[in-house]
Amino acid sequence: MSDETIRIETDPRGVATLWLARPEKHNAMSARMLEELTAAAGRLGADPGVRVVVLAGEGASFCAGGDLGWMRAQMAADGATRGREARKLAEMLQALNTCPKPVIGRVHGNAFGGGVGLISVCDVAIAAEGARFGLTETKLGLIPATIGPYVAARMGEARARRVFMSARLFGATEAVALDLLARAVPEAALDAAVEAEVAPYLSVAPGAVGEAKALLRRLGPRIDAQLIDETIAALVARWESEEAAEGIAAFFDKRKANWVAGEE
Repeated sequence: MSDETIRIETDPRGVATLWLARPEKHNAMSARMLEELTAAAGRLGADPGVRVVVLAGEGASFCAGGDLGWMRAQMAADGATRGREARKLAEMLQALNTCPKPVIGRVHGNAFGGGVGLISVCDVAIAAEGARFGLTETKLGLIPATIGPYVAARMGEARARRVFMSARLFGATEAVALDLLARAVPEAALDAAVEAEVAPYLSVAPGAVGEAKALLRRLGPRIDAQLIDETIAALVARWESEEAAEGIAAFFDKRKANWVAGEE
């Protein structure tokens, strides 16, 4: 079965660009995209011809987060189905996080919710200066659960607290200050900046890179099966909440949720 929501291009040097390829949906992550990204991370990680992975988005945005139709479907699903769908998201993030190849994020346009999670599992991320970011889940009555461990690992708890709960949007300069990004550059310079991150990996031992990355993950914050299960349970519980039902309904009805006070 061929990929429908992603596209992979590998150049003669072994640099594989993994494109999110739902530009008409601003690369919002559907169940199919989650499955395809998980499989792609496994294939690229196991391919001895791949030296570096660049994660990028087609169209106007890097990734607008979770597909709202997919999230809405969870409201009508039973608990077992919700758990399976939440696990798809969690497993995709962990597959990219533990990919033995260096993963470089090429970010432009919007990166909301799960899009911030994708940036957080990159080893380094560079963005165009006009990019916008936000952990927007609480606007929908949800929480950034399965992406949470990676966001906290990337930003640190103190910095993450500035944006983790408020759903406010922030720009590339603040994203650098929060350690979500390594740097922000003019959009015309984005590809050159990504290439500057890629180039050093073409002159180092690939096996050593993979082992060094695995060691660093063991030295860093714990993200293991138990913690992943806890985040899945937290997301499922939120999907089952009255606030989530109201928040997602309000989004589709194009109205304010009942907790919004005054003007936005």
